[in-house]
Amino acid sequence: MSSTTRDIEQRSERKELPEGWRWIRLGEVCELNPRRPFIDRHDSELTSFIPMESVDAVLGVVSSIRERPYGEVKNGYTFFAEADVLFAKITPCMQNGKHAIAVGIIDGIGFGTTEFHVIRPSESIISEFIWFFVRQPIVLADAIKHFTGAIGQQRVPEGYLAELEIPLPPLSEQQRIAAILNDQMGAVEKARTAAQERLRAIKALPAAFLRQIFPDIDQPIPYGWRWVKLGELCDPTKGSSRIGPFGSSLRKDELSESGIPVIGIENILPNRFESIFRRYLSPVKYSQLVEYTVKPGDVLVTTMGTIGRCAVVPDSIETAIIDSHLFRFRLNLSEAVPAFICYTINGFEDLKRQLEKKSSGAIMAGLNTTILRDCLIPLPPLPDQQRIAVQLKAQMVAVEKARKAAEAELKAINALPAALLRRAFNGEL
Repeated sequence: MSSTTRDIEQRSERKELPEGWRWIRLGEVCELNPRRPFIDRHDSELTSFIPMESVDAVLGVVSSIRERPYGEVKNGYTFFAEADVLFAKITPCMQNGKHAIAVGIIDGIGFGTTEFHVIRPSESIISEFIWFFVRQPIVLADAIKHFTGAIGQQRVPEGYLAELEIPLPPLSEQQRIAAILNDQMGAVEKARTAAQERLRAIKALPAAFLRQIFPDIDQPIPYGWRWVKLGELCDPTKGSSRIGPFGSSLRKDELSESGIPVIGIENILPNRFESIFRRYLSPVKYSQLVEYTVKPGDVLVTTMGTIGRCAVVPDSIETAIIDSHLFRFRLNLSEAVPAFICYTINGFEDLKRQLEKKSSGAIMAGLNTTILRDCLIPLPPLPDQQRIAVQLKAQMVAVEKARKAAEAELKAINALPAALLRRAFNGEL
């Protein structure tokens, strides 16, 4: 996009600013990537150094400043001074928000990764005002459109920042707005931390509920329970337990836009079946693989990736087929309740240890039919299985409801910074 075209677009999108504010380009009030001046400093003197990993993407602050001898950093790294704004120019650090103000550096000078643009404010603008402006999601999204370089090594050019238009209030107003934003962002961060903690606690509940049901490896099983191998619980019909026939990569002529869904590990979440399918099998191919069909009540276990994840095929699935990363248990319903077995596979800690110990694979840990069928689980009488399954389902439903509410709360909190910044730069604070 030419600078003329961009100017026309920006002028058409400009909002009317409060009295005393004006539109300026960042390059008019800042020095970009200033040259390093002569520094009378011995090579052995410790000097502040900031690598990219020291910048917190969420908070936009330098979480840790390293110290290195001046002789090691004076050449080949980016120079900056106290109160300069460091703008991460490379993807994905740029869009992730790795932009910070250099503060607390030794003798007011520092060096860092070459992937920083340095924005040095003039006397007419303060660092905090620049920092808040360039960290806006709308600015970062626009910067992506101006990336240069090869895929994976794309960067925001200096010219983009130089031409970036910013609404500039008087200095005293900048200071007032920055103070308000600092307070508001601090409150948002406290709320975010609390919401994240609540979400973590909610996500930990299913495991806690399951631990209450199943004994520890050192504890005896409850009266009336017995140890059984998973394979002993299968329907006596031949082929009731098996691994799917093919991998995740299928020929195009075997797939179609609709037809028979192919169930993969992405569909199996702990105690939950995800009914969104990415692949379908053509009717011709399916006719050759009917024996790998699932039906409601089948227990599916992941054999690759996160091994031992388990879910029950719901009643809504009429016809579908598993791929080679899934194991299908079709249970003898006079012996076992599918939901109970699913909760057991997901929640019995000793079973997880059995799977981890027995899993194998040159590239990725995996399971085979023998390993899964030979795993031992504690099994209560059928009425107790049914009762426990109903109890756990009610608990899991409540957890899922709480999880969705907590995620919605966190999403709302995460949207607050952008809204606050939008108000600030529209002159509404």
